Amino acid sequence: MRSAKKNDHSRPRCPWPALVVGDPLYTRYHDREWGVPVYDDRTIYEFLTLEIFQAGLSWRTVLYKRENFRKAFAGFDYKKISRFTKKDVARLLTDAGIIRNRAKIEAAIENARRFMDVQKEYGSFSKYMWSWVGGRQIVHHIRTIREYPAHTPEAVAWAKDLKRRGFKFLGPTVVYAHMQAVGMVNDHTVGCFRHAECGGAKHFVRVK
Repeated sequence: MRSAKKNDHSRPRCPWPALVVGDPLYTRYHDREWGVPVYDDRTIYEFLTLEIFQAGLSWRTVLYKRENFRKAFAGFDYKKISRFTKKDVARLLTDAGIIRNRAKIEAAIENARRFMDVQKEYGSFSKYMWSWVGGRQIVHHIRTIREYPAHTPEAVAWAKDLKRRGFKFLGPTVVYAHMQAVGMVNDHTVGCFRHAECGGAKHFVRVK
């Protein structure tokens, strides 16, 4: 993947990074990560967990606490997190560097256990995850910020299955945000320089 040039403001981008003017971390996340297809289970678990903590808050808030989350949650090693105890929950609730929400912390731990259950069934969580879009990125032709959907039928169906499997805090809206982040859908606007780079020119296209 081609890296974005530092402080390059000349490239056309999605409208949402521009809502926070002069934020290099936010822009870099858009340019280098958002919408790039992810197949590594550890990275997938990281995004799922961060999306849980983002619910009801801004993604920018979570992004600026991301390194703190990595330290607090064992580098997002879901095997280690699955063994977290009440003592770990108490520790995390005193960590000012993360979002201290007991229900979300407990959900992250429970989800690590359920994550591993899925791995046993499918061989990898990635294989299970990508099955919800037929193994191929869905590409949307979004032109304005008003065209972004809150969720899609795929997100609704997947969220229902996750709930059935015992996952917490992963409703359709949170699941769809995850799908955008890990490139299951390409929601870069058609005028954004990342639309084609993230697969907009070579995958199944569903026109809105």
